[in-house]
Amino acid sequence: MKQAFTVSGQYMDIVGKKIFPAQLKIEDGFITSIEPCATAGSGFLMPGFIDSHVHIESSMLIPSAFARLAVTHGTIGTVSDPHEIANVCGVDGVHYMIQNGKQVPFHFFFGAPSCVPATEFETAGAAIRSDEVEKLLSSPDIYYLSEMMNFPGVLFKDEEVLKKIAAAHKFGKPVDGHAPGLRGDQAKQYIEAGISTDHECFTKEEALDKLKYGMKILIREGSAAKNFEALYELIDEYASMTMLCSDDKHPDSLLEGHINKLCARAVAKGMDVFNVLRAACVNPVHHYKLPTGLLKVGDPANFIVVKDLTTFDVAQTYINGALVAENGQSHIKAVLADAINQFDAAPITEKDIQIEAALYPSKDNLIPVIEAIDEQLITNCLWETACIEAGLLISNIERDVLKIVVYNRYHKAAPKVAFIKNFGFKLGAIASTVAHDSHNIIAVGVNDAEIVAAINLVIKEKGGISCVKDGVDKVLGLPVAGLMSLQDPYEVATQYTAIDKMAKSLGSKLGSPFMTLSFMALLVIPHLKLSDKGLFDGDQFKLF
Repeated sequence: MKQAFTVSGQYMDIVGKKIFPAQLKIEDGFITSIEPCATAGSGFLMPGFIDSHVHIESSMLIPSAFARLAVTHGTIGTVSDPHEIANVCGVDGVHYMIQNGKQVPFHFFFGAPSCVPATEFETAGAAIRSDEVEKLLSSPDIYYLSEMMNFPGVLFKDEEVLKKIAAAHKFGKPVDGHAPGLRGDQAKQYIEAGISTDHECFTKEEALDKLKYGMKILIREGSAAKNFEALYELIDEYASMTMLCSDDKHPDSLLEGHINKLCARAVAKGMDVFNVLRAACVNPVHHYKLPTGLLKVGDPANFIVVKDLTTFDVAQTYINGALVAENGQSHIKAVLADAINQFDAAPITEKDIQIEAALYPSKDNLIPVIEAIDEQLITNCLWETACIEAGLLISNIERDVLKIVVYNRYHKAAPKVAFIKNFGFKLGAIASTVAHDSHNIIAVGVNDAEIVAAINLVIKEKGGISCVKDGVDKVLGLPVAGLMSLQDPYEVATQYTAIDKMAKSLGSKLGSPFMTLSFMALLVIPHLKLSDKGLFDGDQFKLF
């Protein structure tokens, strides 16, 4: 039996839009009374923040380590899609995340990955069939069907896709969407298939189109994809239909803040504070039927005390009645864990990534080039003048057209090579085994020698991120599926900050070069991408 205690402050009745001084009594991890009082502390009592859609793997931290940082920002739970590790390790990866998350006082609400692999045009480490998805959904540890990225499969009524959606409905669990740019009748058809959310809207017009058909909009602001500025007005206009999420959060970014920072930005934009907190704390609980409570008598004592309603700096975070963070200090203890992985890639040579100009797709001496867009997952297809030397295509540093490589990490295969614009490197290269969604090795750089060096660094670690510059290199090993570290989260954040700084010193103006690179193999986001099978046309949904 936990000791009874009380906490006082300004109580936030979010739905009723009232604030009053109150004292909470907590016994055995539950709220047993909420009593108005004449005076109380200056802190504001409210339900804890929920990230309504996040891939824990993107933090490069295992769940137990992620929780240690998240609670310092008032996050008490996440709606977590284990899609990334599932693409590497299959169902075993999902169970790894669930079991590790259970070892700390934090609420991880995992989904059943719907698209493993995401497409047939890439090589993943595993496949999860509809019968396996149904088995996952039958578990009380699984709360929803994760983002249905295969929207063509929904529109064209693919049997396996429809079976997965039907399984979620069978168990009364919601289905998350993923339909970037889908509008009009196609959006309507996608939503009517039983898909209830989307976090991929990058314009307000697209979001409004989906809202009118009953879809809820998750306003995303992560380390790479940033849609808050385009969508924040929806918080007041559709208070019951919006939620806040990060989707992908790198460790240095998580160290600085989480959903609390989005609340501060929304209030600074003039959004009603109660509507903001509804999106951050209440709507995810209702939509996903999360057993966290909403700061009512009889609810689990999952709540936070924030210092004010402008910065939303967190003074205290309580989970199940335990004080898990106070004034930026986490009280969650480190958890020892083993690694799970699937990695079978041999070192490569410069010759392996050479491209004969005569064999590369071109028209009128122009070659297709991926245009990376800062803070977005979408890319454009440009046609640029080929740079040829001794019959081989090479990077054109002056025009910022650099070589990009994707190399299969699961079995022996030749690397695939293309060209990309907007990384801005003047020297050096970076590589990573975080390459959505199949997490093969991806690299970009100014010359073959440094690209190969960066790739071989992550191969040696059996997963990680690396940077090479003038004979100097850095590597952060990610032994858990090539996605996550087993180190202390503060140390991972420090190492990531150092390697990110080095990557930017190559000349990049991108806000997050590694995060942007990780999405250049994400085939389900238009327009032009590169997989381990070749250049991919996201509009025609076929290899180039």
